[in-house]
Amino acid sequence: MKSIFKSNSLSDDQKMNQSLSLRINVFFFSTFIIFCIIIVRLAILQFVEGPTLKDEETSRDTKSVPLASIRGTIYAQAGEKLAYSTSVQTLYFTLTREYSETSTDKKTKKTARTPEAVAKAGLLATELAADFATHGAKVPKDEVLTKEAVLKAMDLDSKVYSGFILRPIKRGLTNKEVAYFMEHKDKYPNLTVSEEDERHYDKDTVASQTIGYIKPFKKTDMDIYRNILAAMKNEGDPGLAYRDDEFVGYDGLELQYQRELRGRNGYLMVGVNAQNIAEGIEEVVPPVKGNDLWTTINKNVQLKTEQAILDQIEWVHRNPVQGKVHPDAKTGYAVAMEVDTGNIVAMASMEDYDTNLWTKGTLPPSVWNELMLNYLNGTITPISSGRSGHNFESAVFLGSVIKPLTVLIGLNEGFITTSTTYTDKGSTTFGRAGHETTVRNAGGHPYGYFSSPAKAIEKSSNVFMIDMIGKKLYEKYHEKGVKVWDKYMRDFGLGEFPGSGLPGEHKGIIDYFDEAENGSPQSALVFASFGQQGRYTALQLAQYASTLANQGTRIKPQLVSKITDSAGKTVKTFGREVLNEVKFDKSYWREVIKGMNTDVKAFEGFPYDFARKTGTSQQEYYRKVNGVNTKFTVDNGVFIAFAPRENPKLAVAVVIPEGGFGSNSAAPVARKIFDAYDWEYGLDGTPKKSIPPKEDAADKTASDGEAAEEGH
Repeated sequence: MKSIFKSNSLSDDQKMNQSLSLRINVFFFSTFIIFCIIIVRLAILQFVEGPTLKDEETSRDTKSVPLASIRGTIYAQAGEKLAYSTSVQTLYFTLTREYSETSTDKKTKKTARTPEAVAKAGLLATELAADFATHGAKVPKDEVLTKEAVLKAMDLDSKVYSGFILRPIKRGLTNKEVAYFMEHKDKYPNLTVSEEDERHYDKDTVASQTIGYIKPFKKTDMDIYRNILAAMKNEGDPGLAYRDDEFVGYDGLELQYQRELRGRNGYLMVGVNAQNIAEGIEEVVPPVKGNDLWTTINKNVQLKTEQAILDQIEWVHRNPVQGKVHPDAKTGYAVAMEVDTGNIVAMASMEDYDTNLWTKGTLPPSVWNELMLNYLNGTITPISSGRSGHNFESAVFLGSVIKPLTVLIGLNEGFITTSTTYTDKGSTTFGRAGHETTVRNAGGHPYGYFSSPAKAIEKSSNVFMIDMIGKKLYEKYHEKGVKVWDKYMRDFGLGEFPGSGLPGEHKGIIDYFDEAENGSPQSALVFASFGQQGRYTALQLAQYASTLANQGTRIKPQLVSKITDSAGKTVKTFGREVLNEVKFDKSYWREVIKGMNTDVKAFEGFPYDFARKTGTSQQEYYRKVNGVNTKFTVDNGVFIAFAPRENPKLAVAVVIPEGGFGSNSAAPVARKIFDAYDWEYGLDGTPKKSIPPKEDAADKTASDGEAAEEGH
């Protein structure tokens, strides 16, 4: 019997085909469903979310936030710190949307931060206040960072800082606070600890105006910083960017070497949305510490120079010179420059001030009113540090210190020889017949017979300079004589920038061209010949004295000997640099330097033969007397010198406006400078501080006796 099921049963092949078909159908159906979902999602992105996402994409930006570097140190010659920075750790807050998100009230139309943002900011401020209380140093009650103080520092409404700019929460973190915040970065992703600096200056106020001072970048108005600001907009390198609150050099060496001292800022790369609010910190690049400057200024010589000026100003107030005291002498300027190197050992502009006043960023009006006449360097600019009683500038007429150069000009032009004789009658005249002008020596003294031009320099004869050089220049060159005179002046740095590079360095005030135009070329040359037609700074006078000592070689004044990096490696060195040379016959130099031999009481007992020239330049001012504008004349004290006369080592220039005769007001300051230099370096090459004191014979006998007793 056949089975009734055999005809209905499926073969194995048929079963496999049926299963495969089912799988294929399921696969295609699933694929169809997935594609449908993708198409719907794409449609939503394209037509619903597309505009919003596009706006977000185009509005997102990445900006760099500078992290200030540690400013380099400015050292004195022996390594004392004149300007330095101490490391300070600062906690910064980055404002993001979660803390600043706002909403607009439909009824009042006022926009304010959302309750969620307010709550989140309040919570962070509360936690930080608690952290500071736990991990910070104990501070007076009024200095405690409360929740309210932290909220104010966070600047949630961007009243002080732009949206993405870091907000300083607390400067001067303790080591414990730094460790805590570094360990809890996950808890505080919006907080950054950054190393910064606080600038300090030597409390002894060493060469204050030469070292300079600092100011916040946002308060600068100089070309250098305007150029930097423009470059920041064009350059793609965020390391070049300056922060608004970053302190930068604003005068002196601080400004001159701003780039070297500053180093290189670090930065944060911050994602910023359309509202200028940070989305998050994407990259952190640390700053690079600035380089250090090693100046040529000797702190001990500098301080003695400063004190010598102050002492001498006080002295001329109390002690009559030529029958009267000089209470209007209120300022003084001195520069000491090494003859062979050009190194500036001392540069004093008195009175000075404490540059630490600038490190706070702002000055109260009362403080500014006190230092506004003292913060500029009167040794390099006429716009001086302080003013004399009649408001004279720090650049004064040379007076008789010009006479060595006047004689050099006469010798070189052939007007005189080293053996020219002359009889000084005390006065001379110049000008058209019947309209002559009379000029006299100081006090009208007739000095009599001079056996050589050197004697005319030594006696400081005005009439010799006029008759033998001033008048003869006019006779030879006529109106062009003034330009000839000017060329000689510039060869010695008088009317040229000295070359120190200090900001504000001045070329002097040249009057002889004005006199030639408004008076006559002859009168310009006559008055210029004895020092009444050009006003120059103390630095120019020191360079002039150095050029005389170098017999025509003008050396650049050097204030920095080297620059080193933060590891102490030398980056750059500075040495002797010749600016120009004047070629005169050797006999001319011998004659002139021989004549720099004026008697100066302040140098009694000075152990070296030295070349010097005193000067007393006259300056006019007007004052009403009985309702009439009346002219008065006062004397400025000027003095130049170099020592020793043979193989000179140091050149010095001193100016005391309204101080009276240079021999009484300026020369005593120079003596103290030479003594200080001799002690530190030795004018003969042997520092006197290195020589043990001679033992007194009586002391030696006593000590020998004591030793004998001890032996027994």
